Amino acid sequence: MTATTQSNKSSFVPMAIVAILFFILGFATWLNGSLMPYLKQILQLTPFQASLILFSFYIAVTFTALPSAWVIRKVGYKNGMALGMAVMMLAGLMFIPAAQTQVFALFLLAQLVMGTGQTLLQTAVNPYVVRLGPEESAAARVSVMGILNKGAGVIAPLVFSALILDSFKDRVGTDLTQTQITEMANGLIFPYLGMAIFIGVLAFAVKKSPLPELEQDEVDETSAGTQAEKGQMKAALAKPNLALGVVALFVYVAVEVIAGDTIGTFALSLGIESYGVMTSYTMVCMVLGYTLGIICIPRFISQPKALMISAVLGVALTLAIVLGDNESYLLANALLVPFGGAQLPDTLLFIALLGLANAIVWPAVWPLALSGLGKLTSTGSALLIMGIAGGAFGPVFWGLASSAESIGMQGGYLVMLPCYLFILFYAVKGYKMKSWS
Repeated sequence: MTATTQSNKSSFVPMAIVAILFFILGFATWLNGSLMPYLKQILQLTPFQASLILFSFYIAVTFTALPSAWVIRKVGYKNGMALGMAVMMLAGLMFIPAAQTQVFALFLLAQLVMGTGQTLLQTAVNPYVVRLGPEESAAARVSVMGILNKGAGVIAPLVFSALILDSFKDRVGTDLTQTQITEMANGLIFPYLGMAIFIGVLAFAVKKSPLPELEQDEVDETSAGTQAEKGQMKAALAKPNLALGVVALFVYVAVEVIAGDTIGTFALSLGIESYGVMTSYTMVCMVLGYTLGIICIPRFISQPKALMISAVLGVALTLAIVLGDNESYLLANALLVPFGGAQLPDTLLFIALLGLANAIVWPAVWPLALSGLGKLTSTGSALLIMGIAGGAFGPVFWGLASSAESIGMQGGYLVMLPCYLFILFYAVKGYKMKSWS
């Protein structure tokens, strides 16, 4: 047996565990696309109030990203994973009193705790993908984990619908009695209890698993070290390609979450009974785009050009959504119905196709934003990660716009237009800028 074979065998189990964790991360994240319209129906929320369900989940990244890194330094990567899942388990259990009392604030608190656990788990698990295996094949491992994460986004809404929504499809578009509301709310209890138990068992398994502990870089936590870190951040932000890249990722995550997590709420407003599975359509398009990116970049197309095409497609689809006819079924009749699929309005499928436009923005922006940073690369990476906070604010802007009677929920998608235009600017000029002068 060769050393390479032994190395591959020794890294298989840890990578399999990490793959499961990436799937869990994706599942818990994209479950929001089904949860949001379901709670909107039960609690009779406005579009803005419904958007707070996503805001409370994604805002956790902003407040807990740096504390999570501190926790990992104290307890280690392996214990950090188990702790992150323990927090997610707690969040799952918090949905039980929230469902029983039907208090909106408790749902928001449960979402905030779930986002906190997710952030801690992500902070711990991501380094394993790069460091458990040869450096030259790290990109391939990252791609596989990305597909697993997005693939979970296809499955999560289907599971949610099968376990919860199918029993209440006949109530779409009707005024619910208090008895019906209570029945629908209680439908959340056992699925979230089951998810909490599963995540708890997985946390215990990870704690006892043969996952190797990764070596940590020495970090200076003194006052001098903090000042040096602030100096590095200032120096990094002096690079236009990075600073503009952070903004590009912020607006990208905003439109990604809008496309993936509000499509069900829009479908509910159109009276679509299968609103709970609509996120799956967006995620299928995203997995397709992700796969095309792996195949085509840079073999057939450069990263900047791929980013440019994504932005143009995003602009075109945004206009198609806002100006489209909700009574037109041309796309569904051509692409879905002949194969036994559902007959859905064109506007809904345009939102789903945004997954195709969004898929390769994240992997395309990162190398362009970090180009030429040298010793500032790690600081630049931390700043780019904070762009995930766009997932908190994008849906809120959509919710505020949708609440305006003048444009409604369909017109609310116009908030994506400046986001895609900025991504287009970055693809054409922003990434090339090396100084602000």
